[in-house]
Amino acid sequence: MSKTPPTTSHDSNATPLTGYDSYRSPLESRNASREMRALWSEQRKFSTWRRIWLALAESQHELGMPVTRAQVDAIAAHLDDIDFAAAAAHETRLRHDVMAHVHTLGDAAPEARAIIHFGATSQDVVCNADTLVLRDALALICGKLARVIDRLASFAAEYRDLPTLGFTHFQPAQPTTVGKRATLWAQDFAIALEQCEFVAFSLRLRGLRGATGTQASYLGLFDGDASKVDELEARFADKLGWPRARMLAVCGQTYPRLVDAQIVSALSIAAAAAHKCATDIRLLANRKEIEEPFEKDQIGSSAMAYKRNPMRCERACGLARFVMGLVNDPLATAATQWLERTLDDSSNRRLVLPEAFLALDGTLDIMSNVCEGLVVWSATVAANLAAELPFMASENIMLAATKAGADRQEAHEVIRVHSMAAADEVKRYGRTNDLMARLARDPFFANVDLANALDPASFIGRAPEQTDRFITSVADPIRARYADAIQARVQLRV
Repeated sequence: MSKTPPTTSHDSNATPLTGYDSYRSPLESRNASREMRALWSEQRKFSTWRRIWLALAESQHELGMPVTRAQVDAIAAHLDDIDFAAAAAHETRLRHDVMAHVHTLGDAAPEARAIIHFGATSQDVVCNADTLVLRDALALICGKLARVIDRLASFAAEYRDLPTLGFTHFQPAQPTTVGKRATLWAQDFAIALEQCEFVAFSLRLRGLRGATGTQASYLGLFDGDASKVDELEARFADKLGWPRARMLAVCGQTYPRLVDAQIVSALSIAAAAAHKCATDIRLLANRKEIEEPFEKDQIGSSAMAYKRNPMRCERACGLARFVMGLVNDPLATAATQWLERTLDDSSNRRLVLPEAFLALDGTLDIMSNVCEGLVVWSATVAANLAAELPFMASENIMLAATKAGADRQEAHEVIRVHSMAAADEVKRYGRTNDLMARLARDPFFANVDLANALDPASFIGRAPEQTDRFITSVADPIRARYADAIQARVQLRV
């Protein structure tokens, strides 16, 4: 007995979902900036396609192809007025997005219908347009990285000489300064900026190469004159504002998908820098030393009213982790592009590229907001350092005792015994560190200035000087290059 498929009371595909009835990516509704969302919008994508067709037609007209000035002008008059409903209807019928938009532009500019996409293949449009968007998206990311570096450099300068307990293995270690620690975060962002700048500079325009990259169709248009094919491509690049010298030497149907892997790798490095910085701030918030901004009416917990949860840094870590998790995806796509190209890259790239940029964009906006409003609780910083400083001072005390005439090995043993006893009091009974009181009572150290041995400034080495040098040699040149970008203030939406 055959079974009939279950039915619903309405055709779900025939009823369009709008507003709150349909899924919206949190990257759109909560995290990414207006600027980055605009870069990856349908409007930007398809208006860029039209600019590609305009550059192609205008170059063909200038080189004597059967493309009239009136046809070029007709395309130029309709670069941004895209009828998306018409395009969707064409694509439903044609099952081809590029041809759907060829027809849509032809409907808007009927004088140019006959020459739109003349001699081109789909990737002459898509790859070049994608490269233009990727260039602009990388530029936006670079500016936001510079802004975080600027905020951290200002913070580092303010706290360049405030001693704080250092940590290795997340165990108390030699003191550093609050400002010097901030330069470590800023340096990570500077490394990420360097990577993004390198990838942006490495971008190459695909150019006009045809179906498998051989330029056979364009050679046919010019009756075998290769010099005219080269001139067509050069003029095409000029009209898009792309340097002629930065064109791919060779390609298959698409630009090499390893380029996407380079880009997402650079974005993931930036995400890792953000994750590290945000995680450190979360750890320091637990110690009540440094906290992210907390607004007057902000609620930390629905149940525990006293809480000041580091929710901005937590969100930054979550978004950054998403970006870092994408890094293998474009590598797999590049590795499986058989011969000149397969189409399994398309649906994948529509997800990976925009979402990597949108998520990192949101992450960097959060980090900029956090770093320009960091709160330092100096008294707690000093108290936490003081609790551990006697242990840190033990080597200095041993050296001072030796200089005063004591046997170095004997001094080491006396300090070791007192240190173990003091640590046991702290860990077993929760008492304060009384190592210095123990040493002060021991006649062995009668000739040692124990108070001087506990001066925090004597433990931070060259941290203030290193902070100054980082700001001068690394942060300030970045500030100069991105002066406009770093002026912006971030207003988080949630």
